[in-house]
Amino acid sequence: MVKPLSLAILCRLDISRAEPLPVQIYRDLLAAIRDGRLRHGSRLPASRGAAGELGVSRGTINVAYDLLRAEGVIEVRPGAAPRVVAATEPPPFSQAVRAFAPSARGARLSVDPRRETAGAPEGIMAPGEPSETLFPRDEWGRALRRAARRMHGTRAAYGDPHGLPDLRLILSERLAQDRGVFADPGQILITTGTQGSLSLATRMTSDPHDLAAIEDPGYLGARVAFEGAGLRLATLPVDEHGARPDVLPEEARLIYLTPSNQYPTGVRLSHARRRVFLDRAEVMGALILEDDYDSEFHWRGREIAALAAEGPEARVIYAGSAAKVLMPALRIGWLVVPDALVDPFRAAARNCGLMANLHAQAALAEMMRSGRYRAQLGRIARVYAARGLALAEALDGIDGLSVRPPDGGVQLAIRFEDGRSETEAIVALSAKGFSPSRLSRYMLTGCVSGLVVGFADATPERIALFVRTLIETPCSG
Repeated sequence: MVKPLSLAILCRLDISRAEPLPVQIYRDLLAAIRDGRLRHGSRLPASRGAAGELGVSRGTINVAYDLLRAEGVIEVRPGAAPRVVAATEPPPFSQAVRAFAPSARGARLSVDPRRETAGAPEGIMAPGEPSETLFPRDEWGRALRRAARRMHGTRAAYGDPHGLPDLRLILSERLAQDRGVFADPGQILITTGTQGSLSLATRMTSDPHDLAAIEDPGYLGARVAFEGAGLRLATLPVDEHGARPDVLPEEARLIYLTPSNQYPTGVRLSHARRRVFLDRAEVMGALILEDDYDSEFHWRGREIAALAAEGPEARVIYAGSAAKVLMPALRIGWLVVPDALVDPFRAAARNCGLMANLHAQAALAEMMRSGRYRAQLGRIARVYAARGLALAEALDGIDGLSVRPPDGGVQLAIRFEDGRSETEAIVALSAKGFSPSRLSRYMLTGCVSGLVVGFADATPERIALFVRTLIETPCSG
């Protein structure tokens, strides 16, 4: 049963006013009905309860109710609570109060370049998404239950907001073994994922109107973080060797790179260019923000270390996450920051509320320590490698398309070279349940048409349907 509304919230009685108390109650309730605070069907308290709430007699309440009933706005029946029967709709909010707009910073933060980028909502083969069917439910559930049953002391409140020591320790070991990044556990901050890491790092290392250099095409989440911080953007065109350092502006304060697996093209930054970027950053006094995107999934060529493993510690901030090996919705990422920035970053992460879930951190640390995380990575990597190769081979035979098999990751870029329409392709594929993204939306400059499509959940049947649908999309040129 719905609880009757409290009259004490709606009625403000004042014995110093000339109007009798029943009239004051009547006018306050009538105003609430007419402006929409009391809707049609709302229940009012019975006279006894209303009298107790307002500290008046039942007779006073009955008189007020009689006046409202005479207006035809409430219905009073024996044995039932009075009910509002007026069908009056509240005025539009913009007429009731002056609309409040976001600040300039709020407006920047609320701009989402990802809007209208993708195909079918919650569709299949979306770029950047792992296969949920491969998530280790039983293992994660057991680890999470064990973490929830333990006592965590001060960490159950606000202790170690920058991350559980156990997780930071095992990450320090894994980063050294797998990515060549030798970092003390104290340099590692656990965050709410890569997007949270980018937002924190951007705001902590730059000021509004500073210049940041980003890849073009590039990760839209980085663009959101940089523009939300009020930075100006310079573009680094991407070719078959990765981002081009020869066009890096001298005044750039931040340099954002996805060197291990460029998003969305899937290429790796060449060794020669890695050295140029590191040398230029040193000379310019700039920071490199390395997003080690999908570095776990390496399909072709010799495996290479992270950029942070090659450059001076003071010049590179490293970001990683568990999004693809496990699940993006777990919201667990990490940053490796130079010693001089550790304390400021920790304080800022606490102040901004960028603290990852305690039990999820403990469960992840257990999975990494036990070897189950590495086993999960090996299992899904084999599946993703086969699916990515199968999709690339199927698309390679279509005239008018340019497809480069990815070096790693879980998505590949398709370029339209025959006048094929992105919009028509998106519409046709969305109708079949696919959710690729428009390649053009990842560009800040230039005009490149095509799609970015994920292959983590690309079964043979889905690949065949995707290719058939794309072939049937008409060319406009």
